[in-house]
Amino acid sequence: MTRANHSFLTGGIWARLIMALTLIFSMQAMAEDEIYTGLFSDKAVSGYDPVAYFTEGKPVKGSDKFSTRYKGAAWYFSSEENKNLFLESPEKYAPQYGGYCAWAVAHGKTASADPRQWNIEDGKLYLNYNGSVQKKWLKDKKKLINEADDNWPKVIN
Repeated sequence: MTRANHSFLTGGIWARLIMALTLIFSMQAMAEDEIYTGLFSDKAVSGYDPVAYFTEGKPVKGSDKFSTRYKGAAWYFSSEENKNLFLESPEKYAPQYGGYCAWAVAHGKTASADPRQWNIEDGKLYLNYNGSVQKKWLKDKKKLINEADDNWPKVIN
């Protein structure tokens, strides 16, 4: 085998290996995390206290002083009491659809959510992308919740 043929054959192996690795990693990148944290963060609900929506009726920034990990994300709370409430029943306080935009999930997609665009319906917290999307959500939330429930968790896989 000549040196040129050897380079061609081994170069082909490397090219195939690189293509295979690229495919594997791009498939993993396409799957979304179960809890939305943003690209450069591991904070659920952008660091807002999920319990405060229920206890104070408004979004409240959490503190790393009162934090815990749940489903691979860091959850922040405004008090030790709220942290303990969450630990007792995380599924009660965590936003639906992992904190992704509920309207997007209803439409078979994922999108980030603004923790200031929220509502509680039947004891469940829903977050949306922005004020415009929130208005659309509030107009038809019962129907959209049913659609989002049907789409979740398929949209993250």
